[in-house]
Amino acid sequence: MIPEPAPYHSLVIPAYNEEARIIPLLESIAEFDGELIIVCDGTDRTAEIVKTISARRTDLIIRCLEFDHRLGKGGGVRAGLAAARAPLVGYFDADGSTSPGEMLRLFSALDSADGAIGSRWVPGSNLTVRQGWMRRMESRGFNLIMRILYGLPYHDTQCGAKVFRKAAVDAVLSSMLSNGFEFDVELLWRLRSAGYTIVEVPIEWRNKGDSRVKKRDMIGMLAGLIRVRLHRGGA
Repeated sequence: MIPEPAPYHSLVIPAYNEEARIIPLLESIAEFDGELIIVCDGTDRTAEIVKTISARRTDLIIRCLEFDHRLGKGGGVRAGLAAARAPLVGYFDADGSTSPGEMLRLFSALDSADGAIGSRWVPGSNLTVRQGWMRRMESRGFNLIMRILYGLPYHDTQCGAKVFRKAAVDAVLSSMLSNGFEFDVELLWRLRSAGYTIVEVPIEWRNKGDSRVKKRDMIGMLAGLIRVRLHRGGA
């Protein structure tokens, strides 16, 4: 039997209890020349729904990774990235704030970089529906803390739209410590520390509300960032 050729793109979608949002997200994808990896680690019907859609949408490659325990946002992304088969990989949120078309545009930036991250806070970005002012203030405050702790130059590390060369991700994934929402910062930091090139790309983004990041998660993110930074010392 001739083995099936590996896909050119892999997109990971962490889907913790996303039964209400996973259907419209997957139905919005008319075509995709790669694999969609849905990581299900919740307690609702998300995995069942994904499997049903996968069986019906034979035009798409949809893989469901199912776990019987909570992985955390970062843990879910890590599991998906580790399982990805394509040379170019990425991840985005199940709420659809970033469209699949925007993710394909990000992939094109990998012609000259090892990673590309969507940014809401650089010239050229288009926020069709903005967050509330409090959430924007929290985001900017988090970015300032991130710059102080890690020295990263990026304006927006938390936008849920990132793509990378798989070889670069594989080089640092085993050393990752984060399982929470701070995963993005640690990943970018480790890649940059290893000499990989990450570019920030303006993106079209639409606030969908119902953010999964709560006040306790913000505190957890900060604690996680400090823990990782102390673990790595002055690297």
